[in-house]
Amino acid sequence: MTYKNYDAVVRFDEQAGLFHGEVVNTRDVITFQGTSVKELEKAFRESVEDYLAFCAERAEEPEKPYSGKFVVRVEPQLHREIAIRAAQKGMSLNRYVSHVLKLRTR
Repeated sequence: MTYKNYDAVVRFDEQAGLFHGEVVNTRDVITFQGTSVKELEKAFRESVEDYLAFCAERAEEPEKPYSGKFVVRVEPQLHREIAIRAAQKGMSLNRYVSHVLKLRTR
């Protein structure tokens, strides 16, 4: 589920008969729940709006989903191999890794 660039994952609790959702692309905690898909979608939108209103009340900038930066630790040998491949292709390491990730996620 996505609303205003906030992405959520949803799980169903069979015992409680509830859907539970959580926004996954922010460090802040945004959760919601519902007993039907329609109710869940409404609760999701309301939770995001509540989060944005809370940030505004506190004069804080809401955390932006997906800044475009993330840190990945790899073994030194893999780092070397990737750097060599990037250089062979005439690309920066960042550009090469981004290129390979795009290819892998299609």
